[in-house]
Amino acid sequence: MELPLRLSPSRISDFNNCPQHYKYRVVDQLPEPPSIDAERGTLVHTVLHDLFESPAAERTPETAIGLLPSRWLDQLEAKPDLAKIVTNEKEWLDRASALLQVYFQLEDPSKFEATHREIHLENNLSEKLYLHGYVDRLDVAPTGEVRIIDYKTGKSPKPGWEEKALFQLRVYALLYWKNHGVLTRLLQLIYLGDGKVVRSQPTIADLESTEKMLLQIARDLEASYEKDYWPTKTSRLCDWCHFKTICPAHNS
Repeated sequence: MELPLRLSPSRISDFNNCPQHYKYRVVDQLPEPPSIDAERGTLVHTVLHDLFESPAAERTPETAIGLLPSRWLDQLEAKPDLAKIVTNEKEWLDRASALLQVYFQLEDPSKFEATHREIHLENNLSEKLYLHGYVDRLDVAPTGEVRIIDYKTGKSPKPGWEEKALFQLRVYALLYWKNHGVLTRLLQLIYLGDGKVVRSQPTIADLESTEKMLLQIARDLEASYEKDYWPTKTSRLCDWCHFKTICPAHNS
């Protein structure tokens, strides 16, 4: 294992959810088929990113939906295998259009400027942990307040699971605080699958707690590498795991 560990919120979640899954994906780098849900999310994210290239008055549902065909062609060109899983292109684009229409029910992008889109945040939290990630959108108000926004094309979490869902944004808020000394005013998860928004106002104590947790995860990961110990952790997530057919928890 090379140090420092290079981790993103996604890879941290992989390890927390199931160390064996992390091993298959990161250590063994086993191939995974494209996920239709993930690819739809990529398409919608791309359109929402590019929407802010238009003048404010033109940031309309019609403009966003008009971007879909060309952005989909770009995605297909980059990943030709998508043609095998997207068998009904009209239905595919109609579903993406519906998600974009939900976005405009939740926000009016003509009323503000997106300061940063797909901004890369990074920081060496310790000699053994390099943390980084890409933020969908980071807005800085004229008065200096910062909000971090993440688009989700699925449905919002069930009651009681909001804190777990906000973990990714808390990591981004920690990175921004470390780099700029500015406490993020608002974290916002926009769920286009059901039109709900999850918000949180992090405190410095929240970010310090997140940092302690990340450093502990780094220690646990280092131990897993040293001992080559990757225990399985079964949950409902197993039903969506591509590696279930080879996982020892399901093939004993």
